[in-house]
Amino acid sequence: MSVAEHFGGNLRRLRHRADLSQEEAAVRASLHRTAVGQLERGERVARADTIAKLAGALEVDAGEFFRGIEWQVGGVQPGWFRGDASRERGG
Repeated sequence: MSVAEHFGGNLRRLRHRADLSQEEAAVRASLHRTAVGQLERGERVARADTIAKLAGALEVDAGEFFRGIEWQVGGVQPGWFRGDASRERGG
């Protein structure tokens, strides 16, 4: 699972917990509904300002969107995100 997909799953979970539709969350965050859908499906990576808007709209700490996303230091090799399927395939 990519970072974008994991972030999207967290966003979806938090939106459902807030009992909001994509459209309601988007309006509260001053975003377009399609942007929320793209983020939830992992088709788009959120900018810092978008994360702040979503956190405010869902009344959560912005760190909640990153739950389960961890960076692995690679030492002398490049690092990677834990759980990133592309890294496991050598990509």
